[in-house]
Amino acid sequence: MFVDRVEIYCEAGDGGNGCMSFRRETHVPRGGPDGGDGGKGGDIIIRAESNISSLANIVGHKHWKAGRGGHGEGNLRTGKNGDDALILVPPGTLVKDIERGHVLKDLATDGDSVILCRGGKGGRGNKHFATATHQTPREFEPGETGDKRSVLLELKLIADVGLIGMPNAGKSTLLSRLSRATPEIANYPFTTKYPNLGLVSVGFDDHFVLADIPGLIEGAHAGVGLGHEFLRHVERTRVLVHLVEPAPMDGSDPVENYFKIREELRLYDAELAKRPELIAITKSELPDAEAAAELLAEKLGHPVRQISAVTGDGLDPLKQKIIETLNSLPEAETESA
Repeated sequence: MFVDRVEIYCEAGDGGNGCMSFRRETHVPRGGPDGGDGGKGGDIIIRAESNISSLANIVGHKHWKAGRGGHGEGNLRTGKNGDDALILVPPGTLVKDIERGHVLKDLATDGDSVILCRGGKGGRGNKHFATATHQTPREFEPGETGDKRSVLLELKLIADVGLIGMPNAGKSTLLSRLSRATPEIANYPFTTKYPNLGLVSVGFDDHFVLADIPGLIEGAHAGVGLGHEFLRHVERTRVLVHLVEPAPMDGSDPVENYFKIREELRLYDAELAKRPELIAITKSELPDAEAAAELLAEKLGHPVRQISAVTGDGLDPLKQKIIETLNSLPEAETESA
């Protein structure tokens, strides 16, 4: 099960109470105060782990609570610190504060972490309140309350290349042909209900991560169809490969379909429209493929490649062009993507 949005409630541990105690030993008539401090409450920590692919492991655990600090004891013994609660998520997870609406942390890479809630400090024992004029203090402090917070975890997949296009354009078939990914493939729209990732090797030294983004339709930026639930996964890709079906099942015009998707990207995020894009007419074995490529090339003013995930036509040149495009990106652009 793929899950990319989860709301959770986090509650850090309270600090332990300080202790009021007086030293009592045989032949020690003036023992004095010896109350220890309370232990610190546990923190709620979230960390990105590369071996996790979605937020599905958190769906059934929406309330997280760290351990409470132990209470102080006599003989100046400090209470045990409470156990931290660790939440593991995939790289690419945004952590948002629900109440205030701001992003607490973008866990973009493996090992990134953030403390969501800090545990309360332990209270001081009565030993801290002893003075020259107040030698038998009975004061002590209770532990502080741990932080509480509701957060939204939102996953944006991190991939080098994103496959975009109308439903049934052949994105899943291409992903399965170029990598070892096994997305669901069928002859009807919206087969892909969630993004799939695959590692594509080019020669011995080059490779890239390819993401199959579920099919977009007109109005996707406003949530129509699968809408912005999946458009956000395009944001972290460095290069877009736009697949255009030459003879759509619904009888629509392939050239118009291309420009509709481009407009949806622009309306969702103007920066996406500026991202490097490779355009390919899919299913080149069909009779309409060449005519569609010529019409689209005429509109754009440059050649449009033709590929076929079934016959393998044009796939090697496409992979090589993707590698060249990725390698040509400036360092600053690579980091921001």
